Order: sequence, then structure tokens, then C-alpha cells
Amino acid sequence: MSSAAAPRGHKHDMVRDRIMSLLENLNVGDPIPPERALGEDCGVSRLTVRRAVDDLVRDGYLTRRQGSGTYVARPTVVQSPTASSFSVGLRRRGLTPATRVLSADRADAGVRLGWRLQIAPSDQVLVIRRLRLADGEPMAIATTHLPDEMVPGLQVDELETRSLYEVLEDQYGLKVSAGTQTVEPTVVSPAESTELQVPPYSPAFLFRTITRTGEGVPVEFTQTLFRGDRYMITAELDLTTTPHEDLGHPHGLASAGLLE
Repeated sequence: MSSAAAPRGHKHDMVRDRIMSLLENLNVGDPIPPERALGEDCGVSRLTVRRAVDDLVRDGYLTRRQGSGTYVARPTVVQSPTASSFSVGLRRRGLTPATRVLSADRADAGVRLGWRLQIAPSDQVLVIRRLRLADGEPMAIATTHLPDEMVPGLQVDELETRSLYEVLEDQYGLKVSAGTQTVEPTVVSPAESTELQVPPYSPAFLFRTITRTGEGVPVEFTQTLFRGDRYMITAELDLTTTPHEDLGHPHGLASAGLLE
């Protein structure tokens, strides 16, 4: 494959596309050709190949092993800090999403949760723990709190085949239209490590989400613990308002969004 006629600005994209085409016939853990071979194949310098490989490593398609080479990585879910669907995000990466309900209990809201959901501390909440999976592999644990009086008779088993928000709208007329979300790094507890099939105290991301109706009524508070080895957050930066400032603050991450 020769790129002698390819404009300089297109060489990087050409190499990236070539590597992506190779991945279609490779499995997770398979090595890709060495940079020298890729450079000869594409008719470009090793530096151009290295930059293309670097991009694919950052995007989660490839992984480097020191002193060994570059290999096909397990698919990584890339989440931008805007509201989007967990299931849709997986499907875009070629993964099959699934949900398993771990437990469903009722408890008093308490002061902190009552404040979040704007209900009395003595009011009951339905607490649902769900395991979110990708291609059968555990990805996250979601613990959802719903005001019990809002969802009488909720059949939690439905949440293994339907979106929570779909059920809330169809059965209770509760249309989620807005929300607030925070994300912070954490580690997996020993109990959580068993459910997520990772070593105890492995890195993880903790998302806290409050969603509301169009009238501003809180519907749910959910804490979702994502495996740090299978999840990556990206952010688009807008520097037009402060073009001369450095990037000392991760713009957008404070309002990172992941909805049902």
C-alpha cells in the first residue's frame, strides 16, 4: 500500500484507518504489526505510525505492553461529559448491554437522601441495586433510590429488560428531562470487587446522579460505580471565552452526564 500521492495532512488518518481495518480480523489480545512494518505498508514514517497508534491507545482500541509490543485492547466505554445512554454507549462500541437486578428493598430516606429527593426523612424510598454488564462482563453497579410513593407496585424485574426511565414514563407518567451528575475517582470495596470481578481496591469511578421531571420534581438519586479499567471519560474543551488561560481546570467534568 503506497501513500506517495497522499497529502501530508491525510497520512495520519490513512494509517489510523489501515490499523482499524486490521482490527476487524483480530481478537482481543492479538498483536498488531510492528510500527516498522506498518510504515512500510502505508509508505509513511515510523513517527506518523506512532502518532496514529498513540491515538488508538488513547481511544481504547489498542494497549501497549512494555518491551513486548502493541495489542488489541478490550473495548473501553468512552463517556463524554454530556447526558447520554449507558446502553447506547455500549452498542456504539460493539458491545451488548445487559442488566441484572441484585436486590430491591425499602428503607427510610434519612436526612441526606430526603434533602436530595425533597421528601421527608421518614418517607420510604425504594432502593434498587443493579449490575450493568457488557458482553456478559460486569461493568458497573448502580444503586437507585426512588420515592416509594411515586412508584407504587413497581416490578423491579422489568428493569432487566427495559430502561428505568422507560418504565417510569410508561407506568407512572414520570418523564425524566433533566438532571445533575458528579463524578469522582474511588476504589472498589471487597464486596463490590466480587460483584464486578476485579481485585479489591481496584480503581473505579463513582457517579452520583439526581434526575428531575420538566417541572423540577426529583425522581431518583443513583450512585453508579464503574470499573476504572473499562471506562474512560473524555471532554470537549471550549477555549473561546478564555483563550489565554491554561487548562488548570477540567472543564465540563463537574457536570459529567450519564443517564439510564
